[in-house]
Amino acid sequence: MSGLNRIAFIGNSLPRRCGIATFTTDLQEAIAGSDADVETGIVAMTDHEHTYAYPSVVRLQVNDDRYGDYGRAAEFLNGARYEVVSLQHEFGIFGGDAGGHVTGLLSRLSMPVVTTLHTVLARPTPAQRNVMERVIESSATIVVMAEKGRELLSSVYRVPAEKIEVIPHGIPDFPFVEPDEAKARHGFAGRGVILTFGLLSPNKGIEVMIDAMPEILKSRPDAVYVVLGATHPNLVRQEGETYRESLQARARELGVEGHVVFLDQFVDQATLLGFISMCDVYVTPYLNEAQMTSGTLAYSFGLGKAVVSTPYWHARELLAEGRGILVPFGDSDAIGREIASLLTNDERRLSMRARAYASSRSMTWGRTAERYLATFEAARRGHRLRVITRPALGPTIPPIDVPPPMRIGHLLSMCDDTGLFQHALHCVPDRSHGYCVDDNARALLLSCALNGPGEQPLSDLLTTRLAAFIQHAWNPDTRRFRNFMSFDRRWLEDMGSEDSHGRTLWALGEATRSDSSPSRRRWAAALFMEALPVVESFGSPRAWAFTLIGLDAYCSTPAGEASAPAHLRRLLADRLMAILSAVETADWTWFEEGLAYDNARLSQALIVTGMALDVSAYVEAGIRSLRWLMLRQTAPAGFFRPIGTDSFSDRRQAPRAFDQQPLEATASIAACLAGLRADGDTDWEVEAGRAFAWFLGDNDLAVALVDLETGSCRDGLHPDRPNENRGGESVVSYLLGLADMRQLARQGAVRARFTPRLV
Repeated sequence: MSGLNRIAFIGNSLPRRCGIATFTTDLQEAIAGSDADVETGIVAMTDHEHTYAYPSVVRLQVNDDRYGDYGRAAEFLNGARYEVVSLQHEFGIFGGDAGGHVTGLLSRLSMPVVTTLHTVLARPTPAQRNVMERVIESSATIVVMAEKGRELLSSVYRVPAEKIEVIPHGIPDFPFVEPDEAKARHGFAGRGVILTFGLLSPNKGIEVMIDAMPEILKSRPDAVYVVLGATHPNLVRQEGETYRESLQARARELGVEGHVVFLDQFVDQATLLGFISMCDVYVTPYLNEAQMTSGTLAYSFGLGKAVVSTPYWHARELLAEGRGILVPFGDSDAIGREIASLLTNDERRLSMRARAYASSRSMTWGRTAERYLATFEAARRGHRLRVITRPALGPTIPPIDVPPPMRIGHLLSMCDDTGLFQHALHCVPDRSHGYCVDDNARALLLSCALNGPGEQPLSDLLTTRLAAFIQHAWNPDTRRFRNFMSFDRRWLEDMGSEDSHGRTLWALGEATRSDSSPSRRRWAAALFMEALPVVESFGSPRAWAFTLIGLDAYCSTPAGEASAPAHLRRLLADRLMAILSAVETADWTWFEEGLAYDNARLSQALIVTGMALDVSAYVEAGIRSLRWLMLRQTAPAGFFRPIGTDSFSDRRQAPRAFDQQPLEATASIAACLAGLRADGDTDWEVEAGRAFAWFLGDNDLAVALVDLETGSCRDGLHPDRPNENRGGESVVSYLLGLADMRQLARQGAVRARFTPRLV
């Protein structure tokens, strides 16, 4: 007996017409009908633009192409306190690149996930491998239905052996019967019946079997080949019934149309079992070796039928040792010979049937339910143990919907009469590294953010010092900002990087809009316009992005809108669009061949510019790239995992976890809140909250980076420890993220409680 009370299943569900829907429903019914006395529910994947009359056991629908539905499904499952989730995975039933949307659901679940893989690819595309690895990492246990699946998981995906369970496809518990009664019932009395069942599509090899019929008819002139099943819905949408009609034409050309019967219907289980009962030989002439499981093969085998099949992975295992016959792919002559032999040799056929039926008794749905329940219970026990042993985050960390107070003690200690120091040793300012315009520009951004309602502004003296540093950084000879200054106030260069110039423009644009001093606002506007033109010659995407965010602030003022070059915003945004178009692929929705620092600012720049200029293409590209980035920045356990510095500029492998920097969390928070303003999807609030929670300890090391009393922030996470130094970039990054979250809370934009869509 299982100690489980509530189990949820995610997958397609009947009456949707597909094999995954049948499997999900059969497994759910087997579990619900067991002696375990558990409550079950299904979260059904619904293909877009379709509706189904789901039964009451389907608690919630997820539209496969609607990203927000995945997060809401996670909230529903967590809120309903399901103890285990059983995920049916097939790439094609989920939205996103290679079905990647489902990883956003898995990353948010609070209970263990047991994933049944209906496909395991030996040679996945990069997108498929990335999604598969994320699904595997998010799962407590991976179930496959054949030993070949175990082999591939081990060799291709490096899954530990203890994480894999092999549970064969379930079958109905049906008696071993002769076919005569069923033949008579279906109008085939006295004939040798060959059957194929399943959704019709070109990979099923039906044409090969039709080509074999002339050979079969030489030995059994009464033979009939029954093709039972509707055309696959996706194929119907693409080309109607063209494929079925081509098969019918092929039968006519061979002169066997009277011996090939097409039954265009999707049947329930009882009807299907009746059809399988009537056949003498069941055939699966599939064309592709890489099929891990076939429900129709399992069902016919379980009813004790003589089976002839091509040697795809599932058939190769199930039909070994005389339990069926394997023939080469695409070999109609071999299929014809073997089926003719079975139809004319009753003793051989009956012997094969008996072996199949006897060996299938361990596969009945009742036995399958027992094995799944044991797997679910083991996953739950292991999950509880991990939760108990995970380091506590500490009692000082408040809920994210109540952000911490704004404490600036450490920020003040990091400043002198020149500006903000770059680095610290632990919490002590390190004068040996001096100052940089990057950090002082960020600090000016913070000063502007703290001028909003509900915050205590920085002192006018400190803000003036930050502004003075930026003014002194301006080099009129080069028309660029210098970046690095030594402690003795010597500039170490004539001009800084393009990125530091763009970030300084951003701070000046924001000061033009939000500084508390009218005089400083006028100063910021004048310097902004003086330093802006050179950006047109820049080649750095981040410099473009920082400038666009600064232009968004600058142009929000009447004077700024009138004076800013009208063409520049579109020019820079179009450049971002161009590099996104040049680099983006099915599995890489990004602007560059690698991920580096401040990544989310690229998406944010397009979103805010698109909203300001009413260019939907900019907004859509920003949203699309940000969703992709946030998926890559989500750990399997659901917490925020920023792109580590070890992964910079490397597209060839999955992002490495370390070193993790506060800058990335802050950028992600701001970009997600821009996404929220753009499309109103409350998932962005959830994403922003996860990124902020990284500061508070919801991260790979379960260690808080911030001191809530002083506002200091550690410089990042190493694989084995936090970086104990608390420099200028880190403290300002934390305080900027905190300011965003506090503003969100003040606006009352806390995450809406999800009311599930019952069907």
